[in-house]
Amino acid sequence: MALTAGIVGLPNVGKSTLFNAITQAGAESANYPFCTIDPNVGMVEVPDVRLNRLTELVQPKKTVPTTFEFTDIAGIVEGASKGEGLGNKFLSHIRQVDAICHVVRCFEDENITHVSGRVNPINDIEVINLELILADLESVDKRIDRVGKMARQKDKEAMVEHEALLKLKEAFENEKPARSVDLTDAEKKIVYGLHLLTMKPVLYVANVSEEDLLSGDNEYVKTVKEFAASENSEVIVVCAKIESEIAELDGEEKAMFLEELGIEESGLDQLIRASYHLLGLRTYFTAGVQEVRAWTIKQGMKAPQAAGVIHSDFERGFIRAEVVAYNDLVEAGSMTIAKEKGKVRLEGKEYIVEDGDVIHFRFNV
Repeated sequence: MALTAGIVGLPNVGKSTLFNAITQAGAESANYPFCTIDPNVGMVEVPDVRLNRLTELVQPKKTVPTTFEFTDIAGIVEGASKGEGLGNKFLSHIRQVDAICHVVRCFEDENITHVSGRVNPINDIEVINLELILADLESVDKRIDRVGKMARQKDKEAMVEHEALLKLKEAFENEKPARSVDLTDAEKKIVYGLHLLTMKPVLYVANVSEEDLLSGDNEYVKTVKEFAASENSEVIVVCAKIESEIAELDGEEKAMFLEELGIEESGLDQLIRASYHLLGLRTYFTAGVQEVRAWTIKQGMKAPQAAGVIHSDFERGFIRAEVVAYNDLVEAGSMTIAKEKGKVRLEGKEYIVEDGDVIHFRFNV
């Protein structure tokens, strides 16, 4: 399930500090632009209380969480689409990720340089959005020239693509991202192949000071939330500095630290889960005495393909899946009782796996 969420933002907004906390990968972090040049990639475990509860029920020899990738991409500056600040290289890195976590500076600190000289979250967002839009506009203009000739010759597929490209061009010229454009299913399929930067789903990450994290949203965060709401995006509020400290603690110490701060859950756990869902990823479980494990699948995946995540033989020789919903299993207290209560179902090849399903696959190869 090789999908990755890219962490982007202007220089010095806390991207690499956040990435280090998420992955504990030790990416370089410093108070000057372009500290990150080549993208850092790190695997993260997806926090899931359901996995912990299943472990308590089954008492397996080991428990294995599911994971996915975060990519830390260098800070983008105004003019990136024209090559400013190594912009072309950085934009190509964004093109390779599947979703964007846009880190926005929502704190004041005279000791940390702001690339534009002042803290203004909406301006920061618009700078990056515009650079992505300009890069996409250039791509679309080139494609329009190529496809237009075929469309004029009444090539049906070219005509559909040309219409979609014209819609996108109009949106870009009005500084609107591709994801805001109303496209037909046929147009979406074609446009997806263009790998447009502004078609990728976005999650905004408001990086605040320790004081503002504990006292509630500041005015900067409120403006980011209003902006995100206007495009149906989500906002996660974090303090990268605190999260970097939390990341160094083990489970019990972490819980005590959060309790002292009066925080129920770390911002990073929220961010990881939100990014996981932004990528269209979901989780099912296998649970036995040898191992309780979480598996990552794409939303809407059918049972044989979900089985193939474990091993290709499971998909090739799929017979059926024995399925019980997580809540039903927990309520029953054991798989045996769940079966007695009729909560365990037999599902075939057309079954679409639900998030939280606990599954035992039957196969023959």
